[in-house]
Amino acid sequence: MNERPATARRRHAVRALILADGDRVLLCRFSFPHPAVPTGATVVWAAPGGGVERGELPLEALRRELHEETGLVVDTDPPHVWHQEVATPGRPDGYDELVNDYFLVRTTLFEARGALSDDELAAEHISEMRWWRHSDIAGYDGPDLFSPRDIATPLAALIAGDIPATPVRMGL
Repeated sequence: MNERPATARRRHAVRALILADGDRVLLCRFSFPHPAVPTGATVVWAAPGGGVERGELPLEALRRELHEETGLVVDTDPPHVWHQEVATPGRPDGYDELVNDYFLVRTTLFEARGALSDDELAAEHISEMRWWRHSDIAGYDGPDLFSPRDIATPLAALIAGDIPATPVRMGL
């Protein structure tokens, strides 16, 4: 059994795979030193969301983060579709491990504009939000990374309506 050292710091976050109008997914462009961006990378496109605060339930955190970042209000309990654990020793933010739980939210296309100001979003290391078509993610060959790296494959299954009964474990 792999056990974490007693001094390891773990960041637990919740993220929403927001699908709209067929095959569009909303992703945020996170810049270093955000925990989603590995050392040596500049930016990562990842699902909106963020850290679960002490005493907060994951779905409470998801609702709060989506309202703050995107303006989307989620009244239902979306399905928990992916689980990701990534070791990140030596990061400047002090976290040794990142845990992301992903929930599927289906909606109509909307302009992502949450309660946070541009300056507050910048403080969260979010520099852009964009609706991506699945084909654009699958065919992307630019310098930016995605999280998870192979997001296109499991995303295709969700778009096709294949909702897992238990969360799929995701790699880096």
